[in-house]
Amino acid sequence: MFQRRTHALKHPALPALQRQLSTAKLNRRSFLAQAGAIGITAPAALTLAGPSNAQTTPTIRPGGTLRIQQNVFAMKDPRTYDWSELGNMTRGFLEYLVQQNIDGSLQGMLLERWDTNENATEYTFHLRQNVTWSNGDAFTAAHVAHNFDRWGDSTVDGNSMIQRLWGLFDPDTGQLRKGSVTIEDENTLKLKLSSPNIALIADLSDYPAAVVHPSFDGQDPFSHGIGTGPFRPVEMSVGEKCVLARDTERKWWGQEIFGGPYLDRIEFLDYGTDPSTWLAAAETGEIDLLYESVGDFIDVLDVLGWTRTQTDSAATMVIRTNQNAEVGDKTPYIDTAVRRALALAVDNEICLELGYAGRGLVAANDHVAPVHPGFAELNPSLYDPAQARADMKDAGLMEFEHELVTLDDEWQRNTGDAVAAQLQDNGIKVRRSIRNGTDYWPNWKDFPFSATQWNHRPLGVQVLSLAYRSNSVWNETGFASERFDALLDQAMGLLDADKRREVMGELQTILRDEGVIIQPYWRTLYNHHNGAIVGAERHPSNEIHLYKIGYAA
Repeated sequence: MFQRRTHALKHPALPALQRQLSTAKLNRRSFLAQAGAIGITAPAALTLAGPSNAQTTPTIRPGGTLRIQQNVFAMKDPRTYDWSELGNMTRGFLEYLVQQNIDGSLQGMLLERWDTNENATEYTFHLRQNVTWSNGDAFTAAHVAHNFDRWGDSTVDGNSMIQRLWGLFDPDTGQLRKGSVTIEDENTLKLKLSSPNIALIADLSDYPAAVVHPSFDGQDPFSHGIGTGPFRPVEMSVGEKCVLARDTERKWWGQEIFGGPYLDRIEFLDYGTDPSTWLAAAETGEIDLLYESVGDFIDVLDVLGWTRTQTDSAATMVIRTNQNAEVGDKTPYIDTAVRRALALAVDNEICLELGYAGRGLVAANDHVAPVHPGFAELNPSLYDPAQARADMKDAGLMEFEHELVTLDDEWQRNTGDAVAAQLQDNGIKVRRSIRNGTDYWPNWKDFPFSATQWNHRPLGVQVLSLAYRSNSVWNETGFASERFDALLDQAMGLLDADKRREVMGELQTILRDEGVIIQPYWRTLYNHHNGAIVGAERHPSNEIHLYKIGYAA
C-alpha cells in the first residue's frame, strides 16, 4: 500500500498543482478535482489540500425508509441518460468506476486506484477486488472493457459517452479505437489514447457512465436489475415513484471501506415541476428530502424548520439558439450578428436577480466558471441594446418574432421571462412558450430558441466538449468550429491549470464573439431535509449517494 501511494504522489504535474493551491490560483475544490484527474486518490488529495471546515458527521442508525422528492423519468440505456435524476434512480444498484464527491475530490468506487502518464495519454486502471454483481458473478476487467466498448458505440442514438472518451474513440469506424483498451489481468486495464484527455477520470464519474453487467441488453436497466451496488430495484411508475430496497441477500463490497448502506428502502416521489407541490408534501410529512430547493421556497422551507444545505457550483442555464433551426422560411440563427444581438440586449445581472433571486454569481456568456481550474477571467459580457437593435435591423429581422421556450418550473420560467422582457423592452419581438416536462424533456435539443439547465462538472473542458464540440451528441446550439475544436484538443492535454488558462481564454472568447449562448449566471444550489437525515448534503452535480445516507442515531 505504501508503494502504491508513493507512486501516485510522484506525478510530475503535482508540484505545480500544489504551488497553485498555495498561491490561491486554485481553490481547494479545484485542486481536489485536478489531483483526482492525475491519479491522486481522494484520501491523499484531501491530506495535501489541508483541513476543510466540514463538521463531524453524526452517527447513523441502520434502517428506515427515505422518501425523496424528485422527477421520475422513464428508464433507458444509461449511456444515453440526459438527466441527473435518471442516474440517481439507478445509482443504488448501478455503480461507477469513479465518484465525484461534494468537496470536489474524485474517489475510486469500482476502481481502487488509477495511474496516468505525464501527458494524459495512458491510464492504468486497478479494479477493486472481491466485488460481485447481484447475480453472483465476479466483477472483472473484462466487464469494464465491455462497458468501454458500449460507451464507444456511435450507432446508439443519444450516446453522449462518445464525447467523454476523447482519444479512445475512432471517428472513422464510429467505435472504440482498436487496441485502445486492453486487459492486463483480471483486475487491471490499460488505456492508450491517441490524444491527451485530462478530463477522462472526471467524465467517468458523470451520470451516463454507470457500469452495467455484460448481460444488459441496452433497454431498461431497472427491469434488468443486475448491479454491483447495495440496493435492488423494486418498483417503477413513470411520473409517480421509483422504489429501491437494500439487498439483504449479499454483503455489499463497499461496506467495510465506506460504511453503509444504512437505509432499508428508498422512494423517489414525483410531485411535478411546481415547487408549491413540493412544499405541500414537506408540510404534510409525505417526503423527507428535496432533490433541490429553489427561489422563494428556500426561505419558506427555512421557516418551516427544515434543514438547508447548499453548495457553490458551475451549474447554470443557457439561453441558446439552434443555428441550424428553420423557422418558417428562415434560418434566423445561422447569422452571427443575430445571435450576438440577442446577447447584447440582455443584462445578465437582471436575469440573476429576477430569475434566480440573486442566489449565485453573474456569468459572462462563456460557460466556463470561476470554480473551474484554468478559468480565464474575461471582461463582463457586453450589454448594448442600441447595438443589438442596429444589428437586428441590418439582418432584416426587426419584425421577426422569436419564440423562447422554457420548462415550466419556477427558476427556469422566471429566467426565461426576464430574458424575454428585456428583449421586448429593447425592440426585439419575442413570444414566450412555457412547456410542461412531458413536452419539454424529450425535445430539449431541438427547439430553435430555448433555455436549458446544465450541470456542474469539475473541469471546464468537460462542459465545452459535451456542449460545443462540432457534432457532439449534446450540442444543442448547432455551433461548429474547426478552430474551437482544435483549441479544445489542445486544452485537453494541459494538466497545468495556468498553462491551460490561456487556451481556455481563447475558447471562452470564441463562444462570446460567436454569440453562441446567453449564459447569465452560475447557480448556488440548495436542498432541504426534515432534519433527521445524515449524508444528504447538496451535491454540486445533483448526485445523491444513497449508500451514505441514513437517519441520525
